[in-house]
Amino acid sequence: MNKISSIELSFEIGKSLLENGAEISRVQETMERVAKAYDVDSFNAYVLTNAIFVNGIESGEVKNTALKHIKSTRVHIGRISALNQLSREITAGDISIEAGYERLRKINEIPYSRLILTMLACAAGSMAFALLTGGSFLDSSAAFVCGFLVEGILHLLEKHKTSKFLVNLLASAFVSVLASLFVLIGFGDDSAKIIIGSIIRLVPGMALTNSIRDFFNGDYLSGSIRMIDALIVGVCIGVGVGTVIRLFSMITGGAL
Repeated sequence: MNKISSIELSFEIGKSLLENGAEISRVQETMERVAKAYDVDSFNAYVLTNAIFVNGIESGEVKNTALKHIKSTRVHIGRISALNQLSREITAGDISIEAGYERLRKINEIPYSRLILTMLACAAGSMAFALLTGGSFLDSSAAFVCGFLVEGILHLLEKHKTSKFLVNLLASAFVSVLASLFVLIGFGDDSAKIIIGSIIRLVPGMALTNSIRDFFNGDYLSGSIRMIDALIVGVCIGVGVGTVIRLFSMITGGAL
């Protein structure tokens, strides 16, 4: 096995941060701190939302690492927190390169929450948002069911590597159909309240927040990419909900 360099370790830590939803400034700063901790002669990194380009000089040897595409996974706060702790320990000089790489491997193996817990969390959040928007007890109960099922649908679609935009389109349409049916059978008073509570899971809040942070940090390209991504997801949600509501209005004569 070839000995891993500190530049490669820095690159892998940055890659893992980016994959798990960290903002650009955090990724770049962490990589620079790791490289500095191992006394790299020269280090330069350029980070985008889906790519990292690195070059540097270590022990008199020029090293270039470039990854053209990094596919984002779901946000994993646990991994980001563990990576931050790892970088702090490296900066303090407590971890060798080999030990750091082993810790990184274990961090990347931290699992996501169990599906049933995620579905219940989504259901509880949907129920709460339905209540916050003025929904009745029936509306919030229907939102609970919709939130529970939509998380399962999302998991199924993502498992089959469906396009993110198609995922949001189908999931929002599914929620709208379910909410409309619930109102028609009497398990709900206002389909709008049920839909609003249920689609909160689909809203790209993290992408929008990170895009604004990127703008403030001067990363205009990455900020623009994330902003466009969030806007397109929002459009997909709107199209999915609007199409279903229009169809049901035509069928029921506006009864919803």
